[in-house]
Parts: sequence; structure tokens; C-alpha cells
Amino acid sequence: MSNLFSIQNALESLGIRAIVTSDPKKILSSDGAILPGVGSFPEAVNQLHQLELFEIIKKFIATGKPFMGICLGMQLLFSKSEEFGVTEGLDLIDGSVISFANEAQIKIVPHVGWNNIQINKENKDNPNNPLQTIKDGEYFYFVHSFYVKPEPESMNVINTHTVYNGFKFCSSVIKENMFATQFHPEKSGKKGLIILKEFFTN
Repeated sequence: MSNLFSIQNALESLGIRAIVTSDPKKILSSDGAILPGVGSFPEAVNQLHQLELFEIIKKFIATGKPFMGICLGMQLLFSKSEEFGVTEGLDLIDGSVISFANEAQIKIVPHVGWNNIQINKENKDNPNNPLQTIKDGEYFYFVHSFYVKPEPESMNVINTHTVYNGFKFCSSVIKENMFATQFHPEKSGKKGLIILKEFFTN
């Protein structure tokens, strides 16, 4: 969904061969995979079902190979979204996707532009965490109207927080071989490229 080729170009600038595909065999045989996305949660879920990729994504993650979700791709990993009614997601992380419009202190929706991240120190030394060389407070590029809210028993997946209009939200998660960001590494300059390189080459 829309940011496919900017991610492909970012990976190839790092010397990582990347293909855009919905072919289950190519996905499962890959060394790593990214679920990108900009747009509607229900429409993305519908497309994944039409392409018969819902279970393929779960099978790929079960292999233990590196899997990254970006923006809507991160939200799709959660149990459900309230966008245009309740839609079930991949349910790989217990939690919900909620509109910023529900939060009284947020004055402008969507959240667009550069904002910084606060890194969860408990996950800093996770060997799968590509933020190990990223400093606390670094800026990354965001474009979104919804945020993820893990259930209390899944709070340990939170890798970073970001504050927007005084509202603190989860801006990245890490769980086993899964890493996902609400911000766009492929649009975040050198720091974003570092994240892609660390996750897929180490």
C-alpha cells in the first residue's frame, strides 16, 4: 500500500536485494520480509485476505526470520482496529488500534512530520532490536491518524514511545523476530537506513 517502492529503494541503497511480491512461495523463501502500508486498516485486511496472505504472513513469522511492519503494517499485527468499525487484524500482538481523534488533548489529526522517540531501556539490549545504536530522542518521520495500544499483558512489546500534543503513544514494538514501527524508516534519512540495515543484515 503506497510506500512499497520507497521501502524497496531504501533497501537497495543498502545493497539489500528487495522484491515487491504477493507470491506466497517467494515470501516464504525470502530471508526477511516487510509488511508496509499507508491507508485504511479494513481495506488492507481485505486485500490481504483476497491475496490469501493472512496465514502466509503468520507462517513466515513462525520461521523465525526477520519480519518488519511499517506504519499500517505495524497496526495490522495487532488484534483489532476501530477504524470504520471494528476489524480483526493478524492478532500477533494483543491490543487495539485507536484513533487519535478520541484523545481530547490532540489538536490536529493526522500526526504528520518529524517527532522523536523515547526508547524502552528494557528492550535496548535485545539482540534483535535494530535500535541499539540509535540514541534516545532521535527524530523520525510520522504520518498516521491511529495509534496502537497493547493490552496490559503485552506491554513488554513496547520498544519506543513518542509524545504528540502531550499524548504519549507506542511508536514501535519488538516481539521475538518481529520489529515494527509507526514511523517510516524509509523516509527518515540516515537514522532510518541504520534501522533497516541493522535489522536485516545483522
